[in-house]
Amino acid sequence: MDVYTITLLTLGALTAGFVNGFAGFGTALVASGFWFLVLPPEIVPPLIVVAALAGQFVGLWKLAGRLSWSKSTYLISGGVFGVPVGTLLLTILDPNTVKMAIGGMLLCYSLVQFRGLSDLKLPVHRDGIADRGIGFVSGILGGIAGLSGVLPMIWLQVNKLSSAEQRARYQPFNLLILGFAAVAMGFVGKFNAALLPYALIAVPFSLLGAFIGVRAYVGVSENTFRQIVLGLLFLSGCVIVAQTVMG
Repeated sequence: MDVYTITLLTLGALTAGFVNGFAGFGTALVASGFWFLVLPPEIVPPLIVVAALAGQFVGLWKLAGRLSWSKSTYLISGGVFGVPVGTLLLTILDPNTVKMAIGGMLLCYSLVQFRGLSDLKLPVHRDGIADRGIGFVSGILGGIAGLSGVLPMIWLQVNKLSSAEQRARYQPFNLLILGFAAVAMGFVGKFNAALLPYALIAVPFSLLGAFIGVRAYVGVSENTFRQIVLGLLFLSGCVIVAQTVMG
């Protein structure tokens, strides 16, 4: 690895760890904008899962009293069935296809969030069918690239839950699905010797960023930070898509 690669690997891990610690998700959305620029495409998905898990454990430790496993049951029960599907797709999809999909998701997510969800309102069904559906699709995204936290967060926003209630539900789901994704990726051979040197750099900086992010969770204006993060996500999506199109 040259200096440029190590620099972007480190910055991606630190920034993504901070976002993960502050928001309870976001490692894949942020880190991919850095890592797809300099790392082999096949390395990025498993590295994202490892780094995301590191940050999730920090959140679990520091915010355990604010999280609710029982409220995440519907999401989790759908997500565990989606992860194997996503991991299977990861083994057969072209890495550049995955890269383009992640870039497109970054753009769509940030644009939807900039537009705002205040005009949308969907009912929450007591039988949990919709939650399980969201969990299933999110599990697929988690198995492909560690992107399990995005759809639940948007779904809970649409249903007008407070930020605290959203996080109480989606962070336990995200942690468990990422853990399941790590096991599935290991089973299909995505964790190998080629991943190790990148993980040895990324994980410590992800942990550091997550510690800082969790501490900032109650001390920084959520709206201000949200706008900064969305800007970063939009820029990351633009870079990834442009790089993929240009080859």
